[in-house]
Amino acid sequence: MYMDFHLLAFTNYKNLELLIFISLSTLYLLCVLENVLVTLIVCLSPQLHTPMYFFLCNLTVLDIIYVSAILPKLILITITGNTSISNTGCFTQVFFYVFCIGTEFFLLVCMAYDRYVAICIPLHYMLIMNHRTYLILAAFCCNLGVFNAMMYALLISHLSFSSSREINHFFCHMKSILQLSRSNTTSIGVLITVDGVLLGFFPFILILVSYIYIISTILNIHSKSGRHKAFSSCSSHLTVVLLFCLTSLSLNMKPETKFSQEQDKFLSMLYIVVAPILNPLVYSLRNKDVLQAIKRQISRASKIW
Repeated sequence: MYMDFHLLAFTNYKNLELLIFISLSTLYLLCVLENVLVTLIVCLSPQLHTPMYFFLCNLTVLDIIYVSAILPKLILITITGNTSISNTGCFTQVFFYVFCIGTEFFLLVCMAYDRYVAICIPLHYMLIMNHRTYLILAAFCCNLGVFNAMMYALLISHLSFSSSREINHFFCHMKSILQLSRSNTTSIGVLITVDGVLLGFFPFILILVSYIYIISTILNIHSKSGRHKAFSSCSSHLTVVLLFCLTSLSLNMKPETKFSQEQDKFLSMLYIVVAPILNPLVYSLRNKDVLQAIKRQISRASKIW
């Protein structure tokens, strides 16, 4: 019989439990509602049935999945004080977390490629970014994410752990789990390093190269209104990329200190909770097409009621 893990979460802040519970519950509901709303707006608006918004829908679904894999358990821990999480629950969290983060990186690359084709070679856009192409790209991202997450979940499930099994985090964080293991974790360490390059650094470089070409092309547009229109079409994506990459990289690249575990918790909240909340706002408030689609849907709903 396997022993449960225990997520210490924010149990050190006993006097703030009610405030933490209310804050987490509000953030979770806000995150889910925002992402569901953006998904519905895109699905219900024919003018948004383009590759860019297809990839955006994939991102919103991923945000809902990995927030829902982590926050409900954390909210339950905060209100009940019961920190236990089963082996299956812990490995499931690892799977969905790794799957969503890895897939999201490559979806951001696909969106950067879409913007590159649209701005740098617009005459060939419909030929290159056709229905078949963006479905293949999305399927590739999803399958890659599933394969990568399965490797982590299987490797971790075969580890043996110490008797305490206390994870000083608010979810089954990879580094925290490995610290409890009595087994040889070299293979997982290698996988984490390879992942950091292939699923983190490499996609970031691809996005960076795409935007070097995009910005170069925009600067060569003679019309001021043309430059503004071209830049506005990719500014939302660029903002999301910076938000996602900077928050995740700040966690993984910061130096270890005696306070690092507490810092990890708060930095993790940035890209697990804050980033998924801000993403829909960035795409709706900074995008005229989405704003117009929202207005049309509100107008249509008001006529029905």
